[in-house]
Amino acid sequence: MIRQERNALGDPGRDRPFLLTHAETAMGTVFSLTLVPGGLPEPRVRSALGAACATLHHADAIFSTWDRQSPVSRLRRGEADLSQLPVEVAEVLQQCQAARQISGGWFDPWAMPGGVDPTGLVKGWAVDRGLAVLRQAGLAGAIVNGGGDLAAFGSPGPGQRWRVGIRHPWCADALAGVVEVEAAMATSGTYERGAHLIDPVTRAPACRAASATVTGPSLAMADALATAVAVGGDEALALVGAAEGYAAHLIRPDGSEISTDGITFVS
Repeated sequence: MIRQERNALGDPGRDRPFLLTHAETAMGTVFSLTLVPGGLPEPRVRSALGAACATLHHADAIFSTWDRQSPVSRLRRGEADLSQLPVEVAEVLQQCQAARQISGGWFDPWAMPGGVDPTGLVKGWAVDRGLAVLRQAGLAGAIVNGGGDLAAFGSPGPGQRWRVGIRHPWCADALAGVVEVEAAMATSGTYERGAHLIDPVTRAPACRAASATVTGPSLAMADALATAVAVGGDEALALVGAAEGYAAHLIRPDGSEISTDGITFVS
């Protein structure tokens, strides 16, 4: 499970803090985990890392829409109801319902072809659970990035904050900006998912945004709301901006940009 790790900042005896980084493939993407052990003994750090990665694979086993025998696939085909499935399925669907309400229906897993599909929220949910494992283990800080959607706690070092770049929607090697992240940040856009972003009203590919970024306390919700803004554009942006604790940034198809209160670019 643990494929690689390295000391990202060199000698831990220097002023710079010791960081441990690890890459884990799950849920069809690569998750990057960066840990700040603080004074935690190495065996406990490794144990926490393994447990966090296990949560990602556990989520994949439950929610994979590619695995025809996964619980969510059985639910979509009507072969099982919630009482017959792992409790995590009901938990995720409850969060999906909350995201649908906040977004005014721009995020709607029940409008997807083939039955309910919580894919737009479940990766963030899995990262939230993995990060909780790392926090409970006593690490000084950590950040978990799954395909550009990430959650963090603590800091990378004394007086520092986690800073994350947002990919430019048309220039793969450029950044649209850099944001300081205190908890969670998710980005969605047609540049990345193309026709996979479906307008729940027209059932056609979404066309109101090039890129949408949402920050907030929960990556599960930020993930879903970023999808909503990427689908609903300005209308969804206003709804997300009214949600307590969440902020959003939208790059429109014509390249113009708009942000709600609460999201600040540092560069």
